Amino acid sequence: MLHAHRHFGAERVVRGEVPHASSDMNVTPLIDVLLVLLIIFMATLPLTQKGVDVNLPLEAENKPNQENQPNQIVLEYTAGRSIAVNHQPVQLAELESKLRDIFETRKEKTMFIVGDPSLRYGDIVNVIDAAKGAGVEKVGIVTLGMREEATGQKSAGQ
Repeated sequence: MLHAHRHFGAERVVRGEVPHASSDMNVTPLIDVLLVLLIIFMATLPLTQKGVDVNLPLEAENKPNQENQPNQIVLEYTAGRSIAVNHQPVQLAELESKLRDIFETRKEKTMFIVGDPSLRYGDIVNVIDAAKGAGVEKVGIVTLGMREEATGQKSAGQ
């Protein structure tokens, strides 16, 4: 009958100790603060991004030839840095005021840019910025592939 009074898990008596100083660092509050900071930075990151909204065509074949439609405003930017709005030459400094005159009476505030492929990205952004400042709501980019397709697929036929 030795086993009748056996206490499972209580063979050893635990006695209380006098509290003593611990040199271990408690990292739980530090981790909590870091997680809160991480969430704050993740929430504010999308607010700091800047960009220009541009509608790019998904399929070139779905778009009609915008250059031939009389109600479309087409800005051409050549490799020689000359700008023309519907085949009328314009200086870059006068572009915003010219576009403002064109678009202030128009209901549809959409403009298409035909840029030379050798132009720098910053040059096109300057033109888009001037257009947005003049009240243009949508800016479309006419790509080289769209121009070739509109003129009868020159590159595929050669």
